[in-house]
Amino acid sequence: MQIIRMLRHVAVARGAVQRPLRSCWMSVLPVRCLGNSSSQIPENASFHSAASSEADPPRILITGGLGQLGVGLANLLRKRFGEENVILSDIKKPPNYVLHRGPFIYADVLDYKRLREIVVNHRITWLFHYSALLSAAGEANVPLARALNITGLHHVLDIATEYHLRLFVPSTIAAFGSTSPRNPALDLCTQRPRTIYGVSKVHMELMGEYYYYRYGLDFRCLRYPGIISADSEPGGGTTDYAVHIFHEATRRGKFECNLKANTRLPMMDVSDCLRATLEVMNAPAESLSMRTYNISAMSFTPEELAQEVRRHLPEFQITYHVDPMRQAIADSWPMNLDDSNARKDWGWRHDIDLPELVTKMLNFHRSDTRVAQTN
Repeated sequence: MQIIRMLRHVAVARGAVQRPLRSCWMSVLPVRCLGNSSSQIPENASFHSAASSEADPPRILITGGLGQLGVGLANLLRKRFGEENVILSDIKKPPNYVLHRGPFIYADVLDYKRLREIVVNHRITWLFHYSALLSAAGEANVPLARALNITGLHHVLDIATEYHLRLFVPSTIAAFGSTSPRNPALDLCTQRPRTIYGVSKVHMELMGEYYYYRYGLDFRCLRYPGIISADSEPGGGTTDYAVHIFHEATRRGKFECNLKANTRLPMMDVSDCLRATLEVMNAPAESLSMRTYNISAMSFTPEELAQEVRRHLPEFQITYHVDPMRQAIADSWPMNLDDSNARKDWGWRHDIDLPELVTKMLNFHRSDTRVAQTN
């Protein structure tokens, strides 16, 4: 017992305080008093992630990779860093085309031990954490959303800290609430969301910033607006109407919208979204004045979107059958996002506005419809 007490005394004297973390032990970094500046970088911060400018490209893991953004992000990253350096993961069975494009593995973010093994065995240095249950789907299954969006996040934060990963976790306009400024919403403002998805995103933003200051975790986050992509099906989000409308316009020539005609929300083409994600991950640490940034491109209502569709399909018709739950969620979200800090700090610029977006989406779905008819 005397020997054990001596060893403990030596460990404490050296500042090597240890705490248990599930089945592993994780070093707790020494605490330093920090000022109030959001741009202050901790003196003891240790950013060991591989950057694209270094000789070795990053080794990348994407969780929740079969959602709306994961596959497109993997394609972009593979073009930049090499096919074998980007591993897509999910708990769902991938389609064949995903398997043919690069590495895919099964990864459940609620399985802490297995996730940790993946990071070690594949020598991961960058982690993009996309596993989450979205707004409307989350309200339909709060226990699952709480487990996936919060417990899964805790696993990722602890593993990223232990292995010195550069970590990206997306946030969203759902992180704002009815008391937030709506036109525009600022990077730093009141956030009191009323959905489990939004609450979990505010929790994520604060925990990521805390881990940055407390442990030196290289945490980076963007608040996405509604994301519109041609090659993915709607996934349970409140802004999904802006994806679904193009499917229906080219197949049936009409669309029933579940939001009011004048519901204004910020939106973005998926190509701009993925490029912004890579740009913020590549940005030098010293250029970032905050851990979470708004990004924005355009803002429109269902009626404005329908009018733009009619420029290409004059016979297109839109009707409205409002879903009270989705409408209440949309009414609590911003109409516009102020992304001036992202534009100033790391040079963010969007490329696609509403006319270009509609042309792109209709061209894709027209082609897709013709192929389906031929088959």
